[in-house]
Amino acid sequence: MTAPNPMHAQYSAQAGQAATHFHWACHDGVATVTLNRPERKNPLTFDSYAELRDRFNALRYATDVRAVVVQGAGGNFCSGGDVHEIIGPLTQMSMPELMNFTRMTGDLVKAMRACPQPIVAAIDGVCAGAGAMIALASDLRLGTDAARVAYLFTRVGLAGADMGACALLPRVIGQGRASELLYTGRGMTGQEGLAWGFFNSLHSSEEVGVAAQKMAAQIAQGPSFAHGMTKTMLHQEWAMTLEQAIEAEAQAQAICMQTQDFTRAYKAFAAKEKPVFKGD
Repeated sequence: MTAPNPMHAQYSAQAGQAATHFHWACHDGVATVTLNRPERKNPLTFDSYAELRDRFNALRYATDVRAVVVQGAGGNFCSGGDVHEIIGPLTQMSMPELMNFTRMTGDLVKAMRACPQPIVAAIDGVCAGAGAMIALASDLRLGTDAARVAYLFTRVGLAGADMGACALLPRVIGQGRASELLYTGRGMTGQEGLAWGFFNSLHSSEEVGVAAQKMAAQIAQGPSFAHGMTKTMLHQEWAMTLEQAIEAEAQAQAICMQTQDFTRAYKAFAAKEKPVFKGD
């Protein structure tokens, strides 16, 4: 029997702990992050940015979490950085302090992309600024007709280039559509988001969270090591030639063929049974 990895145990325990600046729950391998300041449409603060970054970084080693749902409380996803708790103080900061902040916000996106667990965002109502970037950094996005996704940085005198927006958004919805949203700051409707490929599907406001949990649970039942490999390849192959990508995928698939889940799938197929994946 393989000895338990103490690093995995440490971070798995951290992943199971309650959060301070958002609600955290974990059940049957699905972790749920709920931004829960509904009276303000769930804005972010300096502390919530940092805690979200640290939680997603910890998930890189959490073997007890196989998929993640991100959602907002009270009918909205996230209104972005809190005007009074973030925007106001930023106007008084020095350049080094501003760089520390903008790098921290980018680190949240990097942590979401680097954690192996697929992330499903359930998006209703307001999804703006940094909230729109959290949605964009997720792997799958379920929305509603009431969802309004806005990269409104230009409305506060800033560039549309924030937290990786100019890299991620064109890859999801195309260069021209991304340019329009980043220059104008206007809200993308739910129907536009579906037609443009931002949303995987639309649901009622009452059902979007349920649908996200169902999708995450389905993913969590799959081969989690292989899912992590898929996420890694989807991310890394942006910067590869086709020849490099094919070679990288050959190596990735050969690694996955050494897992016990691959053997389980074969044996289940031979026995005409449904495989039960364990992530090893």
